[in-house]
Amino acid sequence: MTQQSPQVPSVEPELAGVRNFRDVGGLPTVDGRRVRNGVLFRSGHLASATEQDAAFLDTLGLHTIFDFRNAADIGIEGPDVTLTGVRNVNIPLSDPADGAGFWAMVREGDLATLRELLGDGRAAGRMTASYGEIIRTRTAEHGRLLSALADGSSPALLHCSAGKDRAGLSVAVTLLALGVDRDAIEADYLESGAAHRRYKVWRTTTSGDAMSPEALELLSPLFDARLEYLAAAYGAIEETWGGTESYLTRGLGLDAPTRERLRARLLTD
Repeated sequence: MTQQSPQVPSVEPELAGVRNFRDVGGLPTVDGRRVRNGVLFRSGHLASATEQDAAFLDTLGLHTIFDFRNAADIGIEGPDVTLTGVRNVNIPLSDPADGAGFWAMVREGDLATLRELLGDGRAAGRMTASYGEIIRTRTAEHGRLLSALADGSSPALLHCSAGKDRAGLSVAVTLLALGVDRDAIEADYLESGAAHRRYKVWRTTTSGDAMSPEALELLSPLFDARLEYLAAAYGAIEETWGGTESYLTRGLGLDAPTRERLRARLLTD
């Protein structure tokens, strides 16, 4: 597979059809190293990438795009744009807002329905529960991701729909395996909540209160990046495996040689 020399952006690019794109490079590890620039990127989906967006992404020298969307997401949003010489790997993870008709309710539900399903902390509760569930049940998928990265599938771009939840957790798991400082992992995760990164609320209902302040407030927890969500993932690691090291080895099957290869590929010396 022919790869171009990576052109790592010195300033974050303004992509017209791809939200929440960024290079994870530069994050510090607890032993004084850093994630290399130009080897690990994250974003929202690439289905709406413009020709200019694709041309920019083609300059990054990507080896693999890891898409964590499920079939329903891809059916709604479309497949990723094709990039030159890049391998596309789909590893479906559960959407925190999945379930029969849930996204239809988000798009079409009236205010009374939103209050019933999302009010009184239920929306945030759904998100925290989902983060813990993904960590506990998607060990094979995250183990597959880390093994692929250790075996040379970088530079890599990790994405889901918004690039916040499934991609956010997958990036966090990767950074944990690299030994990145937890404060830095949290800071990177919170970047997905910035106004220019957030997934746009899309509602098709024509009711007069479709985009009212109350409706948007009820929906907001689904689109927020909150530390309480990430804390639920950490909590699941502690409760299920007793700590990060046991999670990586027993949960994800990440043995010492594989972890060393991962660190050698993605960290500075």
